[in-house]
Amino acid sequence: MQAQILAPAAVLAAWTLVMLVWVAATRLPALKQIGGMANAKPGGRGQDLEGVIDDRINWKSHNYTHLLEQPTLFYAVVVILAIMGPHAHDVLFAWAYVAIRVVHSIWQATVNKVNVRFLLFILATACLIVLTISALALTLFADPGVAV
Repeated sequence: MQAQILAPAAVLAAWTLVMLVWVAATRLPALKQIGGMANAKPGGRGQDLEGVIDDRINWKSHNYTHLLEQPTLFYAVVVILAIMGPHAHDVLFAWAYVAIRVVHSIWQATVNKVNVRFLLFILATACLIVLTISALALTLFADPGVAV
């Protein structure tokens, strides 16, 4: 069961790297069109490209950043569940979280209508809340006399 709860986290980590490749594949050509990185100001950051390159290109970067925010909680909760012994429903909620985050990524990177994006975020967050409650229950109410 422990490996089953870790698989969604591994998939989300891989998806995050897919998004990084997508960011590079769209941003680097856009940067080339405006003179390349040689013209970048020293210490420049990704947000410096807001309003400089097409918004549709920046959307991919925005999503990559989002995948490095809330999912960090997901990874921590999944590790806690893996250590404590997850229930079958935990595995289902972990997969649901990952599936919704992937759909969220594709939506944000291509269409980016905020009302749908927000709904996807809320659904993923609900899955994370369920997982967190499960992790809390398993840790706060664990019987210290029982080996996991």
